[in-house]
Amino acid sequence: MEVRHDWTVAEVQALFDKPFMDLVFEAQQIHRQYHEPNKVQVSTLLSIKTGACPEDCKYCPQSAHYRTDVERERLLEVEQVLEAANKAKVSGATRFCMGAAWKNPKERDMPYLLDMIRGVKDMGLETCMTLGMITGDQANVLADAGLDYYNHNLDTSPEYYGSIITTRTYQDRLDTLGHVRDSGMKICSGGIIGMGESSRDRAALLVELANLPTHPESVPINMLVKVKGTPLENVDDVDPFDFVRIVAVARIIMPESAVRLSAGREDMNEQMQTLCFMAGANSVFYGCKLLTTPNPGEDKDMQLFAKLGINSQEQAAKPDQIQEHELLDRVAERVASRPSKDDLFYDATV
Repeated sequence: MEVRHDWTVAEVQALFDKPFMDLVFEAQQIHRQYHEPNKVQVSTLLSIKTGACPEDCKYCPQSAHYRTDVERERLLEVEQVLEAANKAKVSGATRFCMGAAWKNPKERDMPYLLDMIRGVKDMGLETCMTLGMITGDQANVLADAGLDYYNHNLDTSPEYYGSIITTRTYQDRLDTLGHVRDSGMKICSGGIIGMGESSRDRAALLVELANLPTHPESVPINMLVKVKGTPLENVDDVDPFDFVRIVAVARIIMPESAVRLSAGREDMNEQMQTLCFMAGANSVFYGCKLLTTPNPGEDKDMQLFAKLGINSQEQAAKPDQIQEHELLDRVAERVASRPSKDDLFYDATV
């Protein structure tokens, strides 16, 4: 299987139309060619600034345009973020992702973000952030601080995009991905399934991702979590087999990328998740919450991994209490060297 960047929507739709078993079998063969078959990368996601986002994304409970149960919160203190990162590492995560509900970060936010990146890197974790649109200069600064991945999803097809978001354009998203790539950081970019889009829109989304100059290193496939108060709270559920097909096609046309099961896993039973792993998914978000929506707890994931023989070596090498205390001591040392609480905890929503 060659790595291509010239896929057409018709070609990708033809993959979707294959018999289910044939499609999954093809995806599994390609998966084994490029990846370890029983290895799943584990990430943890923390919301470092929640709510009051000026964007109008119809799926998002953090948008200021809708009335949901999500409360507005200020930017977390740096030490809070590092403590959460330590817990994530002790629980088995290898990458720590930090998300802020912004249209774009302000320059006054950057010093705190950079301190978070450096602190998480010191723990030996990979770092990822999602902060909205960023400029080329901001991308370079984040990369210089050690940020490994930047997440910026395309969400859906170019044709359907205007039905979901009006406060930024599709080209804005592509421009941000370009800044990230030019800075040397890795790209995490995918989409959301179940927003009322057509099968063609799903194919067109994957084509946009696969035809980037370099495939995203990580491709999160989200299943819409319907939240009361958002415009999409009553859309039809995604058929589980259709979701597995998305994973399989993503694996086939982006063979080197990590395909990540992201939002919506709380509504997937073990059998559905297993089919996704068979279809080529090899990354998950781990923990009880993804930003503001539920996610299966660590114990539940570990039970499934054990049943499937996934990450057996990593589970055997899970950090013990001694390692945890050492990490906490390192966090405490960094906290002691920082400015006062008033300097680190401020209203970043305005």
